[in-house]
Amino acid sequence: MTVRVFGIRHHGPGSARSLRRALDAWAPDVVLVEGPPEADALLPLAAHPEMRPPVAVLVYDPAAPRRAAWWPFAVFSPEWQAIAHALERGVPVRFVDLPQMYRMAEDEPGSGESGSGESEAGSPESPPSDESPADPPSSDPQSSESSPDTPAADSPSADSPPSDAHAEDASPEAEVRNDPLDWLARASGRGDGERWWEEMIEQRRGNDDEIFDAVLEAMTAVRGDLALPETEWERRREAFMRQQIRAAEREGRGKVAVVCGAWHAPALHARGPAKDDAAVLKGLPKAKVAATWVPWTYGRLAQSSGYGAGVASPGWYHHLWEAEGGDPGAVSIGWLTKAARLLRDEDLDASPAQVVDAARLADSLAALRALPLPGLAELDEATRAVFWSGAPATGGLPPQMALIHERLVVGERLGAVPAEAPAVPLQQDLAREQKRLRLAPEAGERVLELDLRKPLDLDRSRLLHRLTVLGIPWGADEDVRGKRGTFHEHWRLRWDPELSITLIEASVWGNTVPEAAAARVVGEADRVADLPPLAAMLDRVLLAELPDAARHLIGRIDAEAARAADTAQLMHALPPLAR
Repeated sequence: MTVRVFGIRHHGPGSARSLRRALDAWAPDVVLVEGPPEADALLPLAAHPEMRPPVAVLVYDPAAPRRAAWWPFAVFSPEWQAIAHALERGVPVRFVDLPQMYRMAEDEPGSGESGSGESEAGSPESPPSDESPADPPSSDPQSSESSPDTPAADSPSADSPPSDAHAEDASPEAEVRNDPLDWLARASGRGDGERWWEEMIEQRRGNDDEIFDAVLEAMTAVRGDLALPETEWERRREAFMRQQIRAAEREGRGKVAVVCGAWHAPALHARGPAKDDAAVLKGLPKAKVAATWVPWTYGRLAQSSGYGAGVASPGWYHHLWEAEGGDPGAVSIGWLTKAARLLRDEDLDASPAQVVDAARLADSLAALRALPLPGLAELDEATRAVFWSGAPATGGLPPQMALIHERLVVGERLGAVPAEAPAVPLQQDLAREQKRLRLAPEAGERVLELDLRKPLDLDRSRLLHRLTVLGIPWGADEDVRGKRGTFHEHWRLRWDPELSITLIEASVWGNTVPEAAAARVVGEADRVADLPPLAAMLDRVLLAELPDAARHLIGRIDAEAARAADTAQLMHALPPLAR
């Protein structure tokens, strides 16, 4: 019986590449991956031909869907490659992190304590990460709930250790808690943990076993020498993972591969007595949860989105993953060619000669810095110098660099999940409508112009208006019909992953989009006693073509108008009624 622990960097293409080669060479009999066990039944769908990363495991409370957490995966995520290896080889694979049902049970209102520092009154429009220095990520989940105790960003490089220190605490221990890789980088003469990981791990070529041995040794030194205190949740998480490793050993699986964040590797490598872990986990409360796959975006995978385990450049990492096995020089040429093509598509100057000059400059910068090949920093400097003459921008990045950062460095890729993934009936109905109307969700923002004299465009308009009424802001109507004087509508569309949660919440109103939208209007109308908002609701309902809801609203307007004595209210209700 052999157990090997592979400490990885979440969403690191170098880690993913080394891990995949190591697993292929070692051929484990079972693969255990850091992640929510509630999603074990979903893992076979990862091999479905319609599954296209980036995607995320969504675990939520069916009674209150806003209480949820996501575990994102990109094609270059080591965990995704570990799952793919197991499914391709036909060996068992399962998630082994502490189940989310325990965390949600302790986070329930009135539970007396909070396991994650989340708040029921979160802001769904801008959800922060579920991980923070005070609460390390499980499989780097991203929470849909916000909390003043949860920072918006965490270490992009590895599973961060816990800490109750405030941001202003400048002690060495606090710095290590915030990002252990920054501490290692500083010890090696570099000040940036992400850059250090890039040079030491991502760009390294050589024995893959040595990489994971070195990661284990480094993290053992950080955790052991500094003896940082652990929170109760970290102890529980690591205790549960050790229990799952022992369970795999008892099953007689032979070779057991454990894929986890680098920070956890030492704790899972030296497992200790089983009775100690059982004592840590004894008596934990449980909550009912559900899980599914949902599409994700590179924008939400980026560190700037507030995702604690996010990376600064998911689009760049995707490029590195696609370039695997090719000439290292092709990485630079390929990236700069994409940049030049993007600039030319936007009617900006970019020539083949500039691509060649920028590639040579990037190679020279890498050689001066003793790097094996140019990284994103070198390519950015070369691009700025050649394409924009190196001149500083007024008030921020040059427009070309800002465009490259948005479209290429971060990227606008939206994943897809198969229809077989668990979904509430409302989600299934919307997917059917999107397919029928040829209106596929996209990660980037785009303007959709509709001519309401065309049946297809009219149906698209009705769907978008119904979703607006339902509180699902996929599109924003720019209202250019003069006002209501032409047959044209302009919609600004953008699909955000959080809309999956909104759809689940909205399913309480009905199983189809028109049924749910009408039911929500009726419910809201019965709670409103003022004429102006009722008249405004009628305006939206007519555009959405919800006749039953319109009749109910007209009845409510009649009743309130008969009782109204305020002339100002009556006057404010007239404009939408006149339309």
